[in-house]
Amino acid sequence: MDLTLFFSPIEESIHSSVQPVSSFFRNIRAYTEKMPDYKGAHIALIGVNETRGAGHHPGSASAPDEVRRKLYQLKKGTGAYRVVDLGNLNPGVDLEETYVRLSEVCRILLENNVLPIIIGGSHDLDYGQYWAYEGFEKLVSLLNVDAFLDLDDKHGVAADRRHLHKILLHEPNYLLSYTHLAYQTYLIDPASIAVLEKLYFEAFRVGEMRTKLAEMEPAIRQADLLSFDVSAIRSSDAPGCERAQPFGLHGEDACQVAWYAGMNEKLSSVGIYGYSPQHDDPHHKTASIIATMIWYFIEGYYHRKNEQDFKGNDFTKYTVSMPTDPDTLIFYKSKFTERWWMEIPGTAKSSYHRNSIVPCSYADYKTATAGELPDRFITALGKI
Repeated sequence: MDLTLFFSPIEESIHSSVQPVSSFFRNIRAYTEKMPDYKGAHIALIGVNETRGAGHHPGSASAPDEVRRKLYQLKKGTGAYRVVDLGNLNPGVDLEETYVRLSEVCRILLENNVLPIIIGGSHDLDYGQYWAYEGFEKLVSLLNVDAFLDLDDKHGVAADRRHLHKILLHEPNYLLSYTHLAYQTYLIDPASIAVLEKLYFEAFRVGEMRTKLAEMEPAIRQADLLSFDVSAIRSSDAPGCERAQPFGLHGEDACQVAWYAGMNEKLSSVGIYGYSPQHDDPHHKTASIIATMIWYFIEGYYHRKNEQDFKGNDFTKYTVSMPTDPDTLIFYKSKFTERWWMEIPGTAKSSYHRNSIVPCSYADYKTATAGELPDRFITALGKI
C-alpha cells in the first residue's frame, strides 16, 4: 500500500542543519521529498500531530517535529540501522478517524514485521495503536507507563482521560494482560487499582520503580506493545507536559525502561505520548529526553537475542520442590543475558492447553526456593 496518502513529509528546516555522517538522521531514510519504502525496514517512526483528545484544537501540535530536531542530531548507535521515518500522519476529520488511520498504518507495518514508534500527540492515541492488533487473532499484553490511570468513563471527559477504559471495553477482546508502571498513589482513585487487581492485572507505584527498577524488567519483557505518557517523568526533567508532576521517574529511568523494552523480543510497537512543546523549557529539554528514549529503544532493539527456545543449550533449567500445589516450579535462566523465566502449568479449564513460560526475576526464583509462591506466578496463573 502507498502510505503517501496518509502522511505529510518532514519539513526541510528540521533536518537541513544535520551534516555529520555519523548522525542519526544520516543513517535512516526519512520522508523528505519521497516516501521511503517501509518494506524490509526494522523500525518506522510515525509522528502524530493530534491533540484533540486532550481538548486542544486540531493542527496546533508540533511535538513530533520538536522531538525530531533533537533525535536527528544524536549519533547513530550500534547495529545495521534499517530505520525509516514516515513523516507525520495526517489527522482525520474527527478523532475517531485519526484512530482508524493510525491503526491501519500500524497494522500494515506489523504485517510486514516493521516495528512502529509513534511520537504523539495525546495519550488517547494508544487506542489506535492497540486497535492495530485486532486482526491478528492473538492475545496481546499492554504495558502502560503513566503517572495517572485513565479509566474515567464519565460523559464529557477528555478522551485522553478515558482511553484505557475504551481499550478494556474494546470488542472483540484480545487483551491478555495489562501492566501499569509509575502510577502515583495520590493521583489515583483506589477503586481503579482494585479493578486492575480483580482482573489479575499488575500496577506498580513510581516509588517501587525508583527503588528496584531492575525488578520491573520482567514486566516490561512480557509486553507486546508499550504506551508511555510523558507525565510519568518528573517535571524538573520533563516540563513539557500539560499534566507534569513534581515527582516521577528520572529521565535516566525512562531511558532504562526504553532499553528494556527494546530488548524485549515480543514487543512490536511503541507509543510515546503527552508531550506539549508549549509547556517545555526554552531548550526543549522534554524533547531531548524523548529523543534519547527513542535512541535507547533502538539500541535495545539491535541487542535482541531472540531467546525463545527453552529446550536448547542456551538455558539452564531449575526445578524447585514446593510444599504447596503445584509441588514443583520450573525456572529457566539464559546463559547469555542471565534473564529468568518460569513455567506456568496449564489447567483443564484453561484456553491454553499447554504450559506458559513467562518472564520473571532472580528474586522470584529465590522466593520459590524459600517455599513461597512468587506473586508473578499467582498473577500469571490467575490470567490463564
